[in-house]
Amino acid sequence: MAWWRRRAQEVDAGRWLVVDVETSGLDAARDRLLAVAAIALRVDWQTGRIAIDLGDSFEVVLRQAVPSTHDNILLHGIGVRRQLEGRPAADGLQGFVDFAGRAPLLAFHAAFDQALIGRHARAWLGAAPANPWLDIAHLCAVTYPGVRARSLDEWLAHFGIRCAARHQASADTLAECELLLRIWPRVAAECAGWDEVRRLAARHRWIAHG
Repeated sequence: MAWWRRRAQEVDAGRWLVVDVETSGLDAARDRLLAVAAIALRVDWQTGRIAIDLGDSFEVVLRQAVPSTHDNILLHGIGVRRQLEGRPAADGLQGFVDFAGRAPLLAFHAAFDQALIGRHARAWLGAAPANPWLDIAHLCAVTYPGVRARSLDEWLAHFGIRCAARHQASADTLAECELLLRIWPRVAAECAGWDEVRRLAARHRWIAHG
């Protein structure tokens, strides 16, 4: 059985990874993946507790043949030299796959991160990671349906969470971890495992179209 299929059947429900990417633009089908960052969350389903594990983190800048535009660099702060001297794409992406292991992957507006990582992994490694993805925005919407926030900045402001450097992958990832900790009591009140969390997040469709 292929490694990515095998891993998909054996999700590590006690170790979640919050993921964020930096890219050369906002077109998931065409723009380049510049960097990936991830921080682990440890979930103890017996006690219902969740904690950020800063010692279990990952960050890589992928080597670019041509750096992104000046305006793009001003946004994420990954300069020309870091882009040109980054880790070779295949090596960096394999490093992320190895780090991720069997963990579920979570991101705010996860479809974008999943598309960028998947497209580049298929190009350089031959297959996209089969880890399940979950959108943090959907969990926020179903646990706090009365909050009219939509963007990450709006949710961070609602909970009074400060991000050290917005639009830098490692800082955004930590802020998203803190956001998950804020909504976790309501998640844990309804969920006793990973599959139930996925079903809870899926309810956002009913809220969005209700």
